Amino acid sequence: MKKAVSVNLAAIFVLLAGFSASVWALTDQQRAEMEERIKPAGQVCLEGDSSCGSASASSDGVGKSGEEIYSTYCLACHTTGAGGAPKIGDKAAWADRMSKGIGEVYANAINGINGMPPKGTCMSCSDGEIEATVDYIIENSK
Repeated sequence: MKKAVSVNLAAIFVLLAGFSASVWALTDQQRAEMEERIKPAGQVCLEGDSSCGSASASSDGVGKSGEEIYSTYCLACHTTGAGGAPKIGDKAAWADRMSKGIGEVYANAINGINGMPPKGTCMSCSDGEIEATVDYIIENSK
């Protein structure tokens, strides 16, 4: 009788283990849905890091257009003149800045000046993209 009880308990244990494993097993779709729900909200990508795909800042100036960057990051201040920002289309204000040379204007846009933060807060923008944005603003301020 003792042997029968131990065999029965072993059989019950195997059945319970198998049942509980099947309850906790996930289908591929369920696993993918769970991974999507718990994935990080973002990632940090450094220039030159190819593992981030197109999310990393490019150093060749290819990517977002000057107009796109202006519309996303620069418009609020350079349309209204907030914080002393020269307005797009203000020929005199931009001529004054251009008198110092385009290199100085680029450097100010990249590094920040007065109340303007570096790259106008577009930290994912490459230096080339910021320069293209400056070119866009100047072209529209002649």
